[in-house]
Amino acid sequence: MVEAALRSGAASRRCVFEVFARRLPEGRRYGVVAGTGRLLEAIEAFRFGEAELEALRGVVDEATLSFLAGYRFEGDIWGYAEGEAFFPGSPVLVVESDFAHGVVLETLVLSILNHDSAIASAASRMTSAAGDRPCIEMGSRRTHEEAAVAAARAAYIAGFGTTSNLEAGRRWDVPTAGTAAHAFTLLHDDERAAFKAQIETLGKGTTLLVDTYDVPKAVETAVELAGPELGAVRIDSGDLLVQAREVREQLDRLGATKTKIVVTSDLDEYAIAALAAAPVDIYGVGTSLVTGSGAPTAGMVYKLVAREDASGSLVGVEKKSKDKQSVGGRKYALRRRNARGVGEAEVIGIGEPPVDDGDDRSLLVPLMRAGEVVDREALSLEKARTRHTESRAELPAAARRLQRGEPAIPTIYDAGSR
Repeated sequence: MVEAALRSGAASRRCVFEVFARRLPEGRRYGVVAGTGRLLEAIEAFRFGEAELEALRGVVDEATLSFLAGYRFEGDIWGYAEGEAFFPGSPVLVVESDFAHGVVLETLVLSILNHDSAIASAASRMTSAAGDRPCIEMGSRRTHEEAAVAAARAAYIAGFGTTSNLEAGRRWDVPTAGTAAHAFTLLHDDERAAFKAQIETLGKGTTLLVDTYDVPKAVETAVELAGPELGAVRIDSGDLLVQAREVREQLDRLGATKTKIVVTSDLDEYAIAALAAAPVDIYGVGTSLVTGSGAPTAGMVYKLVAREDASGSLVGVEKKSKDKQSVGGRKYALRRRNARGVGEAEVIGIGEPPVDDGDDRSLLVPLMRAGEVVDREALSLEKARTRHTESRAELPAAARRLQRGEPAIPTIYDAGSR
C-alpha cells in the first residue's frame, strides 16, 4: 500500500485512522483499554534498521525503501486513557498523520491493544467478582513469554494486586508475589522437611502449599512448624469451597486465626464468584486470565475514517461492505452521565465534539503530538489502575453482572455533529 501510494502521490494525504471494536465479546457488558503505555513507547521506537531494509529489498522498490529508512512517526494521537472502559464503536485510538506514516502502524497498534485490552477486560471481571479480596496473576506458563509480561501489566491495571512474573516487576514495577510449587515438596523426603526448609529460608510469613498429599495433615504440620505466625496456606485442587471451609476451621482450631488461605486451580470469574461465601483470602489466577477468559482478543480494528481531498479539506470515508460497515469522519467521544454520575450512554460526535449536557465526561485525551508523548506522568500504571477503578464504578450496576447480556450502556452517534 505504501509503495503504491508513493507512486500515485496519495501517500502524503492527511488522514485519520481510528481504532474501535465493532462489538464486545458475546455477552460481555464492557471492555477495558490497556496497552496504551506500551504502544506509545513502541511507536516512539518504531524504525526500520539495516537488517529490516535488506529483508525488504526486492519486496518493495527503492523509493519505498528510502521512505522506510527515514521512517519516524511525527503525527498526532488521541485516545481513551489507559484503564478506561470502552463499548462498541468507542474510538479508543485516533491517529492523525499522512497516509504512509499512519497505515504502517496498523499491525503494531492492533497487536498491542487487542491483546492487552482482552486481558484487562477479563481481569476486570475477575477483580469485580473478587470484591475486596486480592488476586495474584499467575499465568506466565500458559502463554508466550513476552505476552506473559504484558498480561501481568494489563491485569494490574484492572485490579490484580500482584504478579508471579518477576520480569513484569522489573520492567513495569508491578508488585510481585508467588508460592512454591508441588515440585518443591516432592523434592524432599517428606512434607515436613520441605515445609521446614521453606520456613527457615523465607520466614514464618511464607505461604505453604498444603495439597500435595493430605490437606489436614499438611495444615497440622505447617502450623506445628511455623506456629500462629504462618502467613498463608495454598489449596490447588479438590472442591475449593469445601476445602477452604475445612482448612479455615482447622487453622482456627490450631490457633492460626490470622493465617490466610490462597486458592488456585484454573480459576476464572465464575469460579471466583462461586467462592464468595468461602473463607478465602486470596485468589491466584492463571490460564483463564492470560487467554482473556474465552475472549483472547478485544476485536479491535484499525480503519481509515477521514482523508484529505483535492481541495485540502478533510472528508469522511467509510467502509460499506456487508456486516463490516464503518462510520466515517473524525470521532469525538463523551460518556453521558445522569445527575448521580452514573454512565447512561457513550456518545460519539462525528467531525466535532458532542454537546456536554452538564454531567458528561470527555473521553479522548491527547497522547502524542508531532510524534512526542504529551504527558508521560499520565501514563503511569498507578494512574491507569486508579482510572480503571473510577471508570468501572461509574458504570451502571448491570455492568458488573457475569451473566450474558448487552453492553451496559448504548453507543449513540450524535446526528447533529455528522
